[in-house]
Amino acid sequence: MAVAGVLPVLLGGDANVYGMARSFYEAYGVHSVAVCKRALPALAHSRLVKAAVENPRLEEDSVFTAALIALAEAHPDRTCLLISCADGYTMQMARCREALAPYYKFACPDPATVQSLGTKEGFARVCAEHGLRTPRSVTLLFGERVPELPFAGPVIVKPADSPAYWNCRFAGKRKVYLTQDAAELAAVVDTVRQGGYAGDLLLQEYIPGPDTALGVVNAYCAKDGSVPWMVQGQVLLQERTPEGIGNYAAILTEPARQDTALLVALAALLRRSGWRGYANFDFKYDRSGEPVLFEMNPRQGRASYFCTAAGASLALPPVEDLVQQDAVTLPMLRPSVWYTAPWGIVRRYCPDKTLLQRADSLRRRGRGRCHLLAPGEGPARRVWFAVRQGAYRRKMKKSF
Repeated sequence: MAVAGVLPVLLGGDANVYGMARSFYEAYGVHSVAVCKRALPALAHSRLVKAAVENPRLEEDSVFTAALIALAEAHPDRTCLLISCADGYTMQMARCREALAPYYKFACPDPATVQSLGTKEGFARVCAEHGLRTPRSVTLLFGERVPELPFAGPVIVKPADSPAYWNCRFAGKRKVYLTQDAAELAAVVDTVRQGGYAGDLLLQEYIPGPDTALGVVNAYCAKDGSVPWMVQGQVLLQERTPEGIGNYAAILTEPARQDTALLVALAALLRRSGWRGYANFDFKYDRSGEPVLFEMNPRQGRASYFCTAAGASLALPPVEDLVQQDAVTLPMLRPSVWYTAPWGIVRRYCPDKTLLQRADSLRRRGRGRCHLLAPGEGPARRVWFAVRQGAYRRKMKKSF
């Protein structure tokens, strides 16, 4: 499929950016550029995406807009399509939308809507208004002591301000913490505070169940307010390393595993909230089979290449909607399995052997897609990938 003159400009430097760049390359044969504070190893030696801008001051709106305008002006013959791949960049796009509009095609809601849905506290309020369940939680402000909680443990601890937490560096840092008792909860709060994070913390009830009770939904909201594109994935395994916990290691996608009632409810939430562009939902089915929504990321998820792997290319919706000014093609799914962990790790630790058997069969039939190594990458990327998989295998074995 060809699309003339489009330059995907991806905000971020991680595995999510690689998945988006791979989607654009496979759909349209175009290479992408990344704009980020620092390119992470996930982009190393890639032929599909290059870090066109790396600036540690990119969080400053003036630096952000100047860098993006300069990049667009350097490509006057291209239609620059701007896509956020990280929470903080979505908010920056929203704040800077008027300055960027003459130079880029992009879909982004206003800052108030990003704040409402793109933060964990705001998302819980919106879900309550729409009759959707989220875990019971208490917000712990900076300087406050841990109160008596209205729910029993274990307790999940997570930062309410993900971009601010991302910038903190300290020993023992985790994306999400699971605490078993009051003493461990207090110790985690102290560790996070001493590590420099001064934002709110969410103390959240733990929803029990195996990794395969987890699910993920990606959506694209068109400029007319419709939500024509939604894809649900079934988690097979999540990561266990401190920095990776909460991320997905393998996802199964099948037409039969699309929860129609949930997708309809999420589409209604997005329409009524005035969302535009990508959105990503993480959730877990409780023991009664009811979905419990954890958060909405204001962009496609880190593992979202699972959609492209299943035949619903991430690249198509923004090109059709914003560049071609056309209706967004509805997803036509085919069964597939996406994975970023070595497949041997998935086979060893996936808790549902029936689902694993189905995924294994798909992979043997050519329906498996390994996230970080696209066809067409060169020898340097392949060497990097082999080293990365070996290190991943060692880290995961230590974590189980």
